[in-house]
Parts: sequence; C-alpha cells; structure tokens
Amino acid sequence: MANSKNKIIEKEKLYNLLKQKSPTTNELNEILNRSLKLKGLDIYDVAKLLLVNQKKQVEKIQETAKIIKEKIYGNRLVLFAPLYLSNHCSNNCLYCGFRKDNKSIIRKKLNNEEIENEVKILLKQGHKRLLVLTGESEVTDINYIIESIRLIYKINFNNNYIRRINVEIAPLEIKDFKKLKNEKIGTYICFQETYDEEKYKIYHPEGKKSDYLYRLYVMDRAMRAGIKDVGIGSLFGLNDYKFEVLALIQHAKYLEQNFDCGPHTISIPRIEPAKGSLLSVNPPDPVSDIDFKKIVAILRISVPYTGIILSTRETEKLRDELFKYGVSQISAGSRTNPGAYSKKADNNYTNDAQFSLGDHRTLQEVISAIVDMGHIPSFCTACYRKNRIGKDFMDLAKPGLIQKFCEPNALITFYEYIKDFADVKLKEKSLNLIYKKISKMQKNLAIKIKLIIDEINNGKRDIYL
Repeated sequence: MANSKNKIIEKEKLYNLLKQKSPTTNELNEILNRSLKLKGLDIYDVAKLLLVNQKKQVEKIQETAKIIKEKIYGNRLVLFAPLYLSNHCSNNCLYCGFRKDNKSIIRKKLNNEEIENEVKILLKQGHKRLLVLTGESEVTDINYIIESIRLIYKINFNNNYIRRINVEIAPLEIKDFKKLKNEKIGTYICFQETYDEEKYKIYHPEGKKSDYLYRLYVMDRAMRAGIKDVGIGSLFGLNDYKFEVLALIQHAKYLEQNFDCGPHTISIPRIEPAKGSLLSVNPPDPVSDIDFKKIVAILRISVPYTGIILSTRETEKLRDELFKYGVSQISAGSRTNPGAYSKKADNNYTNDAQFSLGDHRTLQEVISAIVDMGHIPSFCTACYRKNRIGKDFMDLAKPGLIQKFCEPNALITFYEYIKDFADVKLKEKSLNLIYKKISKMQKNLAIKIKLIIDEINNGKRDIYL
C-alpha cells in the first residue's frame, strides 16, 4: 500500500538550503566542534558542509570524520560478500544492467545446487557475512528468497558456515516482511536511488519500481513488520549529490522520530558502466572522486551511529583512502551476477553483471591492504546474534559504547581468519597488528582476548562477546 503523500522528503526546502552561501571558517569550525559531541547534525548544518569547496576546509571535514568514526567504531572494517541469486527483473531502470529491456545479458536464477556451490566458494575464501540480492521478478518471490536463505544457513564447508545474511531485495508488503523477519536475517537494505520524485520517474519508467512513494515508504513497512535494522541509500550520479545527501539525512531522521531507530546502514554507490545501459556510461550528474570523499565524510559526521557501506564499484586506490574518512563496512572479492563465483577467473563473469567493478582484488588482497593501513578486518556478527539490534544497538552506538564490543569481536574473528585462511606473509603481519592492538587494551580485556585466542588455537570457532 503506497502512501498518498510524501511526508519524508521536503524537496523544495532541501534544494533551497543549497542556495545559501558556503560557511565561513568560524561557522565551519562551530559545526565541526558540535559534531564531535556525537549527536549528529541537522539538515541546516549538513547543507552548509555540502557547500564547502575549499581544499583546506574539506580536509577539516575529513579529519573530523576520521575522529568520529574511530570514536564510534574504532578502526575496524567489516567485510562481506554480495551473493546474487538472480538477474531476472520486471523493472526497466535506465542505469541497470538487469533492466528488463536489456537483451544483451543471459537471464539466470540459481537453483539449490548452484547456490550451494557459490556459498562454498565464498566460505573457502573466508567469508562469514553475505548480502543476498535479486532483481524484482515473479520468479524470485518471497518464498524463493526464504528457501534460499534457509539453504545458505545450512551449508557447512570444512566447519565454516555463513553466520549472518543481510538482504537487499525489492520492497515488500508487511505480511511478507514478517516472513522475512522470521529467517534470522541481519539488515534489510533498499535504496531509494534518487529522492527527487520527478527525476525518479524519468529513470524508472516501467515496473513496480516506478512507484516512487511505494519505495520511499518501504522502511516503514519493514519496521512495522518487526525488522529492527534497515539500510538506506542513494545511487550517486542520478541527481545533484548535495540534495541526495540532505535527503538521506532527512530520511534517517524520519525513521528515528517515527520508529525510535535510525538506519543501521547507509550505502553510497556511484553509477558504474553496465552492459546494455547507455545512461550508466554517461551519468546525468556524475560525482567526482573529490566530491565522493566529501560525501563519505559528511555522512559520517551527520549520522555518526550509522554504518557506511562501500562497494567494490570503486577502485582499490579510492577505497583504501575512503576507509579513513568514515566507511565502516565493505564488500570484498565481489561478483555482481548470479553464478559468477563459480566461473573461472577469465573476466567472463562480467558479461551479465549488474554493473562493472572497480576493485578486482581477492578477499585476501583486500585484507592485506587493510592490515597495512593499521585497520582491523572484521567478520563480526555478534550484535545480530546477541540481539544488540535496532534501538538497543543505537543506544550503544550513539555514545560510542559499541566500540567495547566492536574491536574485541573484530580481533577474534580476524584471528580466526588468519588461522584458517591467511598465507604466511599475511599471517605474520596480521599477528603483529593483533598483538599490538591487544597491548593497548585494558588489562582484563586483553587477558580475555588472549584466552579466546588460545581456544581458537585449540580448535574452537565462532566465539563472540
């Protein structure tokens, strides 16, 4: 049931906020000092930050974002892999390789055997968290999604298994969200793509997705159905990025006001070329790397409690840089079409992809780069499994208390990874990083982590705080 009126996004107001002058140095400093209290910012302050263009001022924003990210989450980075179950789609989104009028790709829906093969390959690499995705089609209804989730959770490969599945599928009715909730999913994710309703209609001319309001209110239905953690996002390149950032903040505040819990994650994809999509090759409002780095930093400052997700759309060089400015979750070793993990590494997997990738590194190569930067790769799923979700998670995240769990669990899951999957070179430098982090912990916690490491060395797995 779509709402008859948009009560979330005040379009005219947001565009008008972007007509003001950029902030003075004093105004900028006042905003950034306020942000260090970890209370977030209102849309008026966010608008001023978005209008900053001077290099030194942008660098101040980025440095503030780095401080805030470390205060909330520490310097850990959560890793996951996307698993595309199908590229069938009844929509005709102009920027997407899966759009229904694209005759240049082969349509595929994974069967049980194919799903099992894909998951085993990801488990063999060391993945513990998956994001399940599909196009919107009758052939991938809620029953197929649920059956696939149940299958994935049952798969065990050499005593390794997927510990948490997040879901990015088309909007559902409340009754179907209730079914999804019962499957022990983590976060439900859905992007609005663009929050400008007129432009939305241009880029989504056909299919269920053409209903702007139905998609806009998807999180209301999900949260009313009992799903505690939701993730929102915009596809940058469809519209003025400054408006989209303001709209994301407004959407986040709406959810917090109406459901006592803001979004668990915000995703920040940029349009990348897709086979069969002319628009994806020439985005209407392209976002430069400089502006993209500013987007990440401003979102971290504005909604400090929220996880910011960065995909492998971006190049490895840019991704490595963005880790510093607020990104807290990343995909690694990704493939963006169904069955691609099982294909040989001859680049043929890109033929039927939803979009092209910028970072082609393996999971181990990404982890190696993260370690070199002094960050902790994390496969943690503890909060989901300890029921630290929804408002309970936010109550810990907002004052920075969640870090008490994030860093120890990151170290534990990372130690598991290097014990089971890392080569000699990665193992050596990773152990140096782990014990360096432990040496800086409070004595009681450090002792506890060392005891858990002993348990892992003795064969125990999946320990979390």
